Amino acid sequence: MLKYFFKRLLHGIPVLFVVATLTFIIMRLVPGGPFDQEKKLPPEILANIEAKYHLDQSVGVQYLFYLKQLVHGDMGPSYKYIGRDVTDIILDTFPVSITLGLLAMLIVVGIGVPVGVWSAYRQNSIVDQVFMFFATLGISIPSFVLGTILVWVMSNKLQWLPPALWEGPRYMILPAIALGAPFTGYVARLIRSTVLEVLASDYIRTARAKGLTETTILLKHTLKNSIFPVISVLGPLTAGLVTGSFVIEFIFSIPGMGSFFITAVTNRDYPLIMGVTLVYAVLIVVANIFVDMIYMWLDPRVRL
Repeated sequence: MLKYFFKRLLHGIPVLFVVATLTFIIMRLVPGGPFDQEKKLPPEILANIEAKYHLDQSVGVQYLFYLKQLVHGDMGPSYKYIGRDVTDIILDTFPVSITLGLLAMLIVVGIGVPVGVWSAYRQNSIVDQVFMFFATLGISIPSFVLGTILVWVMSNKLQWLPPALWEGPRYMILPAIALGAPFTGYVARLIRSTVLEVLASDYIRTARAKGLTETTILLKHTLKNSIFPVISVLGPLTAGLVTGSFVIEFIFSIPGMGSFFITAVTNRDYPLIMGVTLVYAVLIVVANIFVDMIYMWLDPRVRL
């Protein structure tokens, strides 16, 4: 399995190279520049700034210089945060973003799976209908709309939780719910359909005929064989949580990578945009690798 991990990791390097190249090209094709302002800078000052950041060179030379920096683990200086390197900004904001993502993932799996299993077990009951109603509602409402509603209700009206910032556990609840709710509904509906299929299989009828309790059947036999579709979507789910955190961090004024990314796009901060994009690409690649390894660990047939 370790050999497989390193093999997949090597396969991810070309993906990251393509992401870095495409991001660089797109940044150069976007109209405007990082130092364009309403009040234009004097030509001499603008020429000095462009020379400092190698923007006076051809695009090909800039690209080679960018790749050389990446190979040495250097993402360059930020154009707008004077005196700060992109690597330093990412190191400061990455723990915040990954904490938000893990909390949202905990909500997705911790609520979506039990709700889906119990809804399938109580098929067509009032419990099933209520659960699926809220699951469909969660899928239908975009995270940024849900985040706004949560702030209005939980912070402004009820004053139970703080509306923004990232200064303790209480500040993490609303953004984690807003980010994880749509995916929780998706996982609940997915696991429900899979559990219904498993419950109708022959070996479940055999288990009941042997006199096994419903709890044993549900947890030991049904859930174990129903969890594979959820594991399969964990990779795309991670991508959704990662990209969804951009807006959530901005709405809740969370000092994470997503918030800095939006500001960087507005300011045309090329190195910061490319650095954050590359880090998110690495997260998605690694997440997909670990999902494949978990799948192999749970199902020995995959190893063959």
